[in-house]
Amino acid sequence: MPNTHVDYPTFKENSVQGRYVTNAEVLSFLEKLPVDFIRETIGYSVEGRPIKSVTWGKGTTKVLLWSQMHGNESTTTKALFDIINLLQAQSDISNILGQCTLKIIFILNPDGAEVYTRVNANAIDLNRDAQKRSQPESKVLRKTYDEFKPDFCLNLHGQRTIFNVGFTSKPATVSFLAPASNIERNISPSRELSMQLIVAMNEVLQKLIPGQVGRYDDAFNENCVGDAFQMLNTPTVLFEAGHYPGDYKRERTREFIFYALLTALKTLALDQVSNFDSKDYFTIPENNKLFFDVLIKNVQEVDKSTEKVRDVGILFVETLRNGEIEFVPKVAEIGNLKGFHGHKTYDCTIEEDLIELKKQPYWDNINT
Repeated sequence: MPNTHVDYPTFKENSVQGRYVTNAEVLSFLEKLPVDFIRETIGYSVEGRPIKSVTWGKGTTKVLLWSQMHGNESTTTKALFDIINLLQAQSDISNILGQCTLKIIFILNPDGAEVYTRVNANAIDLNRDAQKRSQPESKVLRKTYDEFKPDFCLNLHGQRTIFNVGFTSKPATVSFLAPASNIERNISPSRELSMQLIVAMNEVLQKLIPGQVGRYDDAFNENCVGDAFQMLNTPTVLFEAGHYPGDYKRERTREFIFYALLTALKTLALDQVSNFDSKDYFTIPENNKLFFDVLIKNVQEVDKSTEKVRDVGILFVETLRNGEIEFVPKVAEIGNLKGFHGHKTYDCTIEEDLIELKKQPYWDNINT
């Protein structure tokens, strides 16, 4: 396993924080990069915003990374800034830049990033447009892939707070997927390499967030970019940046994505992918959707109109207001929610919980 011990706070790009990350942050960051970075505008979005990339390194192993294909999934973009800061400061680290050439697209969907939406300005999910390539952003990614001819692709995303690991009460802070290349989900040579790279990252992350790494559903969909590139025999790994307790701004998760990226790049630079057993990929538990942001148990204790067990599950709606993301509570489910978990849990049979619950802004919506 490659050594990934670094002092993360030293390399964190502190000028970029929180969930709202747009082209403005990318352009500001690019201005600070030295001349050995090849900075390009590789295309334009529906609304004419530039799609920026950098190419860096002199190695024969080509790695294509892209982030914010979904405009509201910004955690991995922040981690890319941090990785670049590290590699600038420690250019000899595992000889990554000597063995690899990196091509990084920071925000593939700048229109979606601007208004904090998953889809682009035409309301199209770019990760379902791999075959039609009906959108300019999809065409940009495929053109970049065809011209760069990567040996590995890292497809960087974010996932909602609803995901847990397996049937545990642990959140899926980071999840991975080695996409299938056919409906039978066979393990092709390229998919096996994807699995081995994930195993390498999982070994490191288990030391940092034990039990909080999940495996994403591998149902085949040729319209998804990862599946499409795997069909072209390019090992592709899907990253999903998820929830860490109390970390709604995803700053801790950002750190774990940083370590995952560093592990992947070191493993590739040291040509150690084959050292890992692809069978261990299947020991990573699959994700489930068993979390609410707030779970309120036994509401029937304060609502005497019913004797039935009544729990309330609340999810936060991420809402862009004045350049900040607010987390607006919304009741998502009412009923017997046994088996579900809350990132924050109240039990109305416990007096201290009830006192605290009545102070919350969503209390009036519950007690009606």
